[in-house]
Order: sequence, then structure tokens, then C-alpha cells
Amino acid sequence: MTVDHAPPSSPPDISPLPDLEPLTPERGPGRGPAVPRWLRRTVGPVLLLVLWQTLSATGVLPAEALASPGTIARAGGELIGDGTLPTAMGVSLRRVAAGLLIGGIVGITLALVSGLSRLGEDLVDAPVQMLRTVPWVGLIPLLIIWLGIGEAPKVALIALGVAFHLYLNVYAGIRGVDAQLVEAGQSLGLGRWGLVRHVVLPGALPGAMTGLRYSLATAWLALVFGESINADAGIGFLMNQAREFFRTDVIVVCLVVYAFLGLLADAVVRTLERLLLQWRPTFTGQ
Repeated sequence: MTVDHAPPSSPPDISPLPDLEPLTPERGPGRGPAVPRWLRRTVGPVLLLVLWQTLSATGVLPAEALASPGTIARAGGELIGDGTLPTAMGVSLRRVAAGLLIGGIVGITLALVSGLSRLGEDLVDAPVQMLRTVPWVGLIPLLIIWLGIGEAPKVALIALGVAFHLYLNVYAGIRGVDAQLVEAGQSLGLGRWGLVRHVVLPGALPGAMTGLRYSLATAWLALVFGESINADAGIGFLMNQAREFFRTDVIVVCLVVYAFLGLLADAVVRTLERLLLQWRPTFTGQ
């Protein structure tokens, strides 16, 4: 009996892999170089300013109705040069900061009580929901009666707008935490407060940051109404003075300052989101 022996197989040829290069999508024929995103975002505002200046220069847009961009820029320079605008900005920022702090503490505290406990929800949620449906701007007469015409009603109005937004978003964030994560924490031996600290609060953080963004927008809106309450300083005071003298250039300068401060506050919150929510990858567009 003979046994056929297969010839020994040669060892596989192991050669180093070639260097891989990242694939980049090729641009279609006839398409020019990519335009930077920041440049694309500035096209719209620049075209609007050019159109605005053209209408003002040709008399289509009378200066009594709306001042030209050049006139507004000169008015802004004058207000900055004599210190009027920086002083008004400082007063308004202090009001917003105080209202944001008070409203944030109240809104987050109520959301924690209502979101972490069924008893707290039964006691807190219904009254807050009823108060939320009341237009907080309509409370100005009552705030004046209760708190006078000083700084207190202005800060209270801002705090009301901030508290409701933070309450809704933090409460929704807490109740939106995945139940499986809570079960996993319990299986790992976490107690009640351990679950709150390590599972529930981090899971509610995205909702809290969204609520903070809404709250900041509402704070600036409430500031506009609040500074109409017998204000003697602030950006709203400048606007009221300009309205009396039909200074549309000063009014637009104040509106631009409101918009700039709002965008700056939103940029700060976006930065906080990137720092605090690094663990949550999200879609950023294509």
C-alpha cells in the first residue's frame, strides 16, 4: 500500500501593504474650486447691505423711515466714542445676567424635583404648566405693582422667561433618559443618587443645553420689554430716547447691539456644548 504524499505547500507570500491614501470625492467637470464656508455665509448679509445702501442713496428708502447703513455706522461710532453705548451695554448685561441666574436656579430646581420624583411631578408640573401658558409679558403691570418701577421688575421678567424654558427642557431631558441605561446602572450596583449622578443627569445634559440656548434668546427678548418699564439706563433706554426724536439710526444701532449680544451668548453655549457633550457624536451636515 502506497501513500501519496502531497508536495509541501510553499509559504504564502507576505508582502507589506502599500501606503493607503485617503479617498477624496472628485469634483465634477466644469466646477471651480470650493468656496470657503465663511465666505458663503457672508454673501447674503453683504448683498443686503449693498441693496439697502443703494435704496437709501437713490431716495427710494427715505431717511425718515430708515437711515442708511453709512449713517447708522456714524451714529454707532459716536455712541461708542462718547461712552454712551458701552455704559448702556453694561447695564443691560447686568440685568440679563441677574435674570438668567435667578431664572436658571428656579427652573432647574423645579425640573429636578418634578423629573426625578413622581410625587414631585404631581405637585410641581401642573402649576408650572398653567403658569407657562400665561403670557409673561402680560405680567408687567402686576410686577410693577408688586416690585415697583426699579430694577426688580426688569430682572423678574427676564427670570420668568428663562425659568420656563429651562424647566421644560431639563424635565424632558430627565424623562427622556433610556430606561435600559438605568437598568444597567442598577445591575452595576448604583444606588438612587448614584443613578442620578452618573446616568440621569448626564443623559439630561443635552436637553439642558438646548434649554439654555432658548433661555438666552428669551432673556434678550424679555430685556427689550423690561427696559420699557421706566428705564433710565440701558439699551432699551437709548431706543426709547431715539424714538422720541425719530432717530432711526440710533434705533437700528441698538437693535444691532441686541443681535450681536444674542449671537455672542449663543456662541458661548455652543462652545459649552462641544466641551460637555464630546461623548455624544452627532450629525453635522454634509
